Amino acid sequence: MNLTDLAFAPALEQAKLVRTREVSPLELVELYLNRIERLNGRLGSYVAIAAEQAIADAKVKTETIATTDSNDLPPFFGVSIAIKDLNAVAGLPCSYGVKILKNRIATEDDGVVTRIKQAGFIILGKTATSEVGTLPYTEPDGFLPARNPWNLDYTPGGSSGGAAAAVAAGLCPIAHGSDGGGSIRGPAACCGLVGIKPARGRVTHAPYGDRLSGISTSGPIARTVADAAALLDVMAGYFTGDPYWLPDPNPSFLETAQHPSASLRIAFATAVQPVGDADPCCRQAVLDTVNLLESLGHTVEPGSPDFTDLIEPFTIIWQSVLSEAGIPFIFLGKMNRWLLNRSRFHSSGKYLRAVSQMQTIARQIVKFFDTVDVLVLPTYLHSTIRIGEWANLRPAKTLEKIVGWVAPCPPFNATGQPAISIPAGFTPNGLPIGVQLIGRPAAEATLIKLAAQIEAARPWNQRPSLAVDP
Repeated sequence: MNLTDLAFAPALEQAKLVRTREVSPLELVELYLNRIERLNGRLGSYVAIAAEQAIADAKVKTETIATTDSNDLPPFFGVSIAIKDLNAVAGLPCSYGVKILKNRIATEDDGVVTRIKQAGFIILGKTATSEVGTLPYTEPDGFLPARNPWNLDYTPGGSSGGAAAAVAAGLCPIAHGSDGGGSIRGPAACCGLVGIKPARGRVTHAPYGDRLSGISTSGPIARTVADAAALLDVMAGYFTGDPYWLPDPNPSFLETAQHPSASLRIAFATAVQPVGDADPCCRQAVLDTVNLLESLGHTVEPGSPDFTDLIEPFTIIWQSVLSEAGIPFIFLGKMNRWLLNRSRFHSSGKYLRAVSQMQTIARQIVKFFDTVDVLVLPTYLHSTIRIGEWANLRPAKTLEKIVGWVAPCPPFNATGQPAISIPAGFTPNGLPIGVQLIGRPAAEATLIKLAAQIEAARPWNQRPSLAVDP
C-alpha cells in the first residue's frame, strides 16, 4: 500500500493495520502531519495543528502496541482524528472561529473529546469552523477560508467545513463535527463524504448543559458508512447529569452497518416548502437514489412533512447562540453582528415562545413518520457556493440565501431526529452533491443499515486530484 492509499484507507482498516503491527501509530501521525504541512495552507482546513502532542502520543502508543495483546486495546488505538474548533481539547486553542480568541487555550476536554481519547484516537489538531458555528460556509474573519478540495474556489460548507475538507483531502481519516442546522450534513454533501447528525440525546454536551433547546449535537464525518457508524459508537453515551439521553445501541451501530436492510417504507421529496425546489442536479440525485432504493426492494412513494411554520421560531433560537456566547459585538464579523442585533430585540419570553412553537411543529413533523420509516431529501437545495460568493450582500439578503440553500436540514435539528448525508454524485463542473436520509426518533440504526446498502450498490471512492497529486 503506497502512502496516498494509506492516507485514504478507512479508519477501521487503519485500526486493523495498527493491531497487526503492519503500521505504527507514529507512522500514521507522521503521514498526516506531512500531508497537513503540504496542503493545509491551500485548504485552510486546520486552524491549530497539535504536532508535538500528536507525535508524543503516537510514540507512547507505538511502544504500547509492541508489548500489549491487541485484544486489550480500544477500538481506534493509534488512529488519527481531528476535532472541530467548537469543542475543547485540553492544551489546544479553542477559538470558536473568533479571531480575538485564537490564542485561548482550553484547560479541559469536552465530554465527546474524552470519549474519542478513550477509544484510542490521536488528535492531530482543531479544524476550522464558521464564526461561532452559525454559518454554512467557513470563512471567519482573521482566518484562512476553508476551501473545498474538489475545487479550491468553492466552500466545503459549514460550520464543520474544516473537518469535511480535511477528511476529503486525506489530512485525517475521520473527523469530529457538530450540527445545529446542517453543519455536519452540508459539509459532507459538499465534499463527497458521509455525515451523521445523531438523534437528540445520543451524544453528550458535557461538561455543559442543553444547547439551544436541543437543536445541536456532535457527530461523525467519514469516507465510509462503517467508519461513521463506528465513530458514532465511540461518541455515544450518557455523561453524569446530561439533561436527556438515549440508551446505548444494541447491537452497536458498526454491527448494524454490516447487515442488510429489511424492506422499508420510504418517502421522498425534491422540494422543501415554503422555500422551493432543489436545483436540477440535487433533484436528480434524489430521484436516482429513490430509483435505486426501489430496485433494492423498498417501497417508495412521494411525500414530505409540512415545514411552513418552522422558519421563524427556528431562526430566533438559532441566532440566539450569539447572545448566549457573550462575545462583544466589536469582535464579530458583519453577518454575526447583524444576527446579534436582531437577537437583542427578542425577550426571554419571545425565546421561550419560539421554543414552544418549534416543539409543537416538531410534533407534527415526527407524526409524518408514523407511516414512513425513512424520508429522502436533498441535503442542500443546490450545490456548493464559491468562496466569498455572498460576502458583499446585505445581511438580510445573505440570510435569505442561506435559508434557500440549507432548508432541508434544520427541520430535523428541531425534531431531534437522526439524519445522514451520503454522496450522490457530482455536478457537471465536478463538485460533489449529497442526499440525506432522515429516520424516526432514535433510529440511527435504520439509517446506517440503509446507507450501507446504498453504499454497497453504488460505491463512492473518488479522491480529489489535489489530494493525490505528488
